[in-house]
Amino acid sequence: MNAAEATDIAETVLQAYRQMRYDDLARMVDETVWVRKFGATGAVYNVQVQAFWDAQPRGNVRVLAAVDDGKSGRVMCPLTCDFIIAPSGEFVGE
Repeated sequence: MNAAEATDIAETVLQAYRQMRYDDLARMVDETVWVRKFGATGAVYNVQVQAFWDAQPRGNVRVLAAVDDGKSGRVMCPLTCDFIIAPSGEFVGE
């Protein structure tokens, strides 16, 4: 798996979620979204997006994208990218 390409895909997928409001992301907690994306090299990547409480319910929400190519060792240990948003709508740790 091309790690740079997979990271670009994860960040691109997360960009759409970064545009969402905290309340909408909080409603997504404990849900899983699966998407399939094609990299510039033609490789196919599976992307799993999950939102969950970062430390406590109704606190910060962490949104995580996990990417694998369905073939390499990354299936068991996918590449991940994430962000955290506070109830105020501010991004945490950026």
